[in-house]
Amino acid sequence: MGRRKVEIKRIQDKNCRQVAFCKRRKGLMKKAKELSILCDVAVAVVIISNRGRLHEFSSTDSLTGILQRYESHVEAEKEISAEIQDAEHSKYSSMTTGELLQETERQLEENVDSIPVTDLIHLENELQTALVQITSRKTHLMLERIKGLHEKEKLLLEEKKQLENNMARMKKNRKVNETSDLPQQRVTLNFF
Repeated sequence: MGRRKVEIKRIQDKNCRQVAFCKRRKGLMKKAKELSILCDVAVAVVIISNRGRLHEFSSTDSLTGILQRYESHVEAEKEISAEIQDAEHSKYSSMTTGELLQETERQLEENVDSIPVTDLIHLENELQTALVQITSRKTHLMLERIKGLHEKEKLLLEEKKQLENNMARMKKNRKVNETSDLPQQRVTLNFF
C-alpha cells in the first residue's frame, strides 16, 4: 500500500497534531544528523514546540558555537551590503558604458590585489548592468531591422505581382496583335 499525499495545512485534531509533530521532529533530527555525517558540515536544529519545550540538535559539541558563527556571518553580510550600497553612489555610477569599460581595463592592468573588494563587486554589477542594456539595445535594433525587412519584402512582392500582371497583359496584347496582323484565310471544310 502506497503513501497518500498529505495536504500541508494545520492539523485540527490535537492528538493527531502531537503525533505528527513527534514523528516529523524525529525525522528532521535524523536528516540533520545524516547531513552532518555525509557532508561533514556543522548542522544545528532548534525546535520550540507550541507548549514551549525546546528540542535541539547540534552536529558539533556546542550549539552556541554554531549560533555565534551564524551571527558573525549575518553581521558580515550586512556590512558588505552596506558598503556596496555606499559604493553604488561612487564614481562609477555616472560613467557611460565605454568609460566604465576603459576604467575597468585600466584598473585590471594595475595590480588587482590593490583594488578593494567592494570596488570590484561594484564594477562587476555595473558591467552586468551595461551588458544587459547593450543586449537589450541590440535586440531592439535587430527587431526594428527585421520589421523593416518584412515591410520591404511586402513591397517587393506587390511590385512582383504588378510586374507579372503587366507581363501577362503584354503577352496577351502581343498575341492579339499577331493574330490581327495575319491575313484572314478562308477555311473550307469538306465533308464526305
